[in-house]
Amino acid sequence: MFDSPDFDLAPYDDVDTAQYVRRSYCSWNDSDWSSLLVQCFAHARQVEYLHLPGTSDLHLVLCTAGQADMQVSSEGTSSKRRWTAGRLELMVPGRSTVRSYAATSALSTVQVHIPGAVIERTAAQLGGRQPDFEAISAGLGMGDPMLEHLVQSLPAHREAGDLYAESAAAFLAVHLLSRGRDPRVPGGEHSAVRKAAAIMQDRLAEPLTLADIAAEVHLSVYHFVRVFRNSTGETPHRYLTRLRIELAQRLLSETTLTIEQIAERCGFAGPGPLSSAFLRHVGVRPSVYRKHRKM
Repeated sequence: MFDSPDFDLAPYDDVDTAQYVRRSYCSWNDSDWSSLLVQCFAHARQVEYLHLPGTSDLHLVLCTAGQADMQVSSEGTSSKRRWTAGRLELMVPGRSTVRSYAATSALSTVQVHIPGAVIERTAAQLGGRQPDFEAISAGLGMGDPMLEHLVQSLPAHREAGDLYAESAAAFLAVHLLSRGRDPRVPGGEHSAVRKAAAIMQDRLAEPLTLADIAAEVHLSVYHFVRVFRNSTGETPHRYLTRLRIELAQRLLSETTLTIEQIAERCGFAGPGPLSSAFLRHVGVRPSVYRKHRKM
């Protein structure tokens, strides 16, 4: 592998990745980039135990195809996450995780490493405040279409030189650290909102209720709704519905699943409720949306 002094990827050298992933692109080796590491992976359908040590790089993972229910353990806590196409995750620097999952279809990702040195310089330029990576990571669970598009498009620019990679790394760093300064992104005083957003993102297929989520974040329903709306600008119900509709849009565009199957994966009781909610949010029925996306 190409050696870059700006990256701290040594912890991954001890991970036997060959049994878990097949790499189809590496920007260090295939594009001679030294400023940004971009890799494309096809993943094993099932993994029982994968330990990923912490690294100082900022590591972004975008699921580009497939679906998997993933169990993630870190620092004595465990959580479930559902990976679907379009889901973007930020690995908190310095935090190791243990992962296990079972994919229901072929799983692939684009993974981006931004050098720790770039993050440090960017943080200094933005005022020197220590980035709250946990808040940024939780905020990404609320969606970031521009960032998702940029990460997905990086491999398509493999013929560009390292100047492009350097510019992309700088833009990604500024965008991510600026998210942490956005008052609409739940901050440290609203850890309950961050946790609630992660719960919704990870359990879109489940029949979640306000009472369920409020209980898990240890707030009354009334207090939870007020704090969530103040932090995000949306009620929990509208936010959850938006996430489900966005997932439905991706599945309609990128898969051949039936409307009934998509409704089940997106947490709707059936095709009828999905169609009604889709019409309210998008302006057309799911069948019409799929037809026009494929034209």
